[in-house]
Amino acid sequence: MSKKFWLLLCTGALALHLGAAMASSVAISTPPPAANTPENIVRQTLLRLVPKAHIDQITPAPLPGFYQVIASGHLVYISGDGKYVLNGDLIDASKGESLTDDAWAAYRKTELAKVPVSDRIVFAPEHPKYTVTVFTDVTCPYCRVLHEQIKAINKEGIAVQYLAWPRSGVTGDDGKPTETYKEMVAVWCAADRNDAFTQAKQGRAPKSVDCKNPVKDEFDLGLRLGVTGTPAIYAEDGTLIGGYLAPPELLQAAQEHSAKGG
Repeated sequence: MSKKFWLLLCTGALALHLGAAMASSVAISTPPPAANTPENIVRQTLLRLVPKAHIDQITPAPLPGFYQVIASGHLVYISGDGKYVLNGDLIDASKGESLTDDAWAAYRKTELAKVPVSDRIVFAPEHPKYTVTVFTDVTCPYCRVLHEQIKAINKEGIAVQYLAWPRSGVTGDDGKPTETYKEMVAVWCAADRNDAFTQAKQGRAPKSVDCKNPVKDEFDLGLRLGVTGTPAIYAEDGTLIGGYLAPPELLQAAQEHSAKGG
């Protein structure tokens, strides 16, 4: 949990580190009719502190008397009576494990599973052993380094499924689509998306074209999952395993968090 989000909670303002891009993707949540249920109290507490928060999930927390809230790419804990807000990792002292990380992984796994393969750009070996999901930007330097090694990654038995996440956002301060967003739309709309993707990673922008595409939806999904930069690599169990990782390190991380158990 970021220190900045805690400060934003205290001041009653919310930002997702993306300027105007946030404004285009975060809706104002309206509290349900007043009720004294703990869930409603928790909801009203967060919206009182952060009026523009988009609340995605409220569930009982492992900490007695508290609820776990995922909102606008952050996870916090709020007491059922609305008196306390905790921002930080919840640790299982007996196991030495972060219950916050586990909660994030479970949520991300569920949300990522909703994205059809047809909306992803996939580079995979014939019989992949592991699959990772990568939020990427065609202009990001480390994203380019990662893709330069895609053959080596595939050789390790890893399928890479790319989702679009233009770092400059969907729209700029002028309200117009950003150049990176338009380039990524052109990639996703290309007749041969894989080739257009690889060409864009090499600095050769594809011919401008538009179509029905998932770029904005994937960008918004990234915000909800807490993506703040690219590449953001997620394992099969929903764990964020890195930004850039070299093929051997990526294989090790994929094995550790594989649904197949490594």
